[in-house]
Amino acid sequence: MRIITQTKGAFTISTDKSKLDINVIHHYLSQESYWSKDIPVARIQKSIENALCFGIFHENKQVGYAKVVSDFSTMAYLGDVFVLEAYRGQGLSKWLLETIMSHPELQDLRRWILLTADAHELYQKYGWKPIASPEKWMEIHRPDIYKK
Repeated sequence: MRIITQTKGAFTISTDKSKLDINVIHHYLSQESYWSKDIPVARIQKSIENALCFGIFHENKQVGYAKVVSDFSTMAYLGDVFVLEAYRGQGLSKWLLETIMSHPELQDLRRWILLTADAHELYQKYGWKPIASPEKWMEIHRPDIYKK
């Protein structure tokens, strides 16, 4: 898949996995996120290998991340979206969502899904809505799977 890179001032968004800082991603997801507490670094590495990843960089330092898991034909799952606290309030999450939603391999999908506890307002700006028929959805959810 072709690498996408966009720059705004001192910030860059790239899908080049070789630029990702696994330590930054692992620290945020395992220590700061509410959805991946205690996730092992090996799980992060495997998820990166099997997803389309978007890194946000400030002068080559990773400051944000998101991944998309997709068949690139009918559906996509957006997950692990974050911007480090010191870099929030600069429009980076909006730019990240615009970049993801306009990615050429992610056009004309029948369904996008994501889970969020606190960013509904952000996602709604890009067409996301609550699930229309939640009674049709099922899941296996193990929130404590990474706890030691």
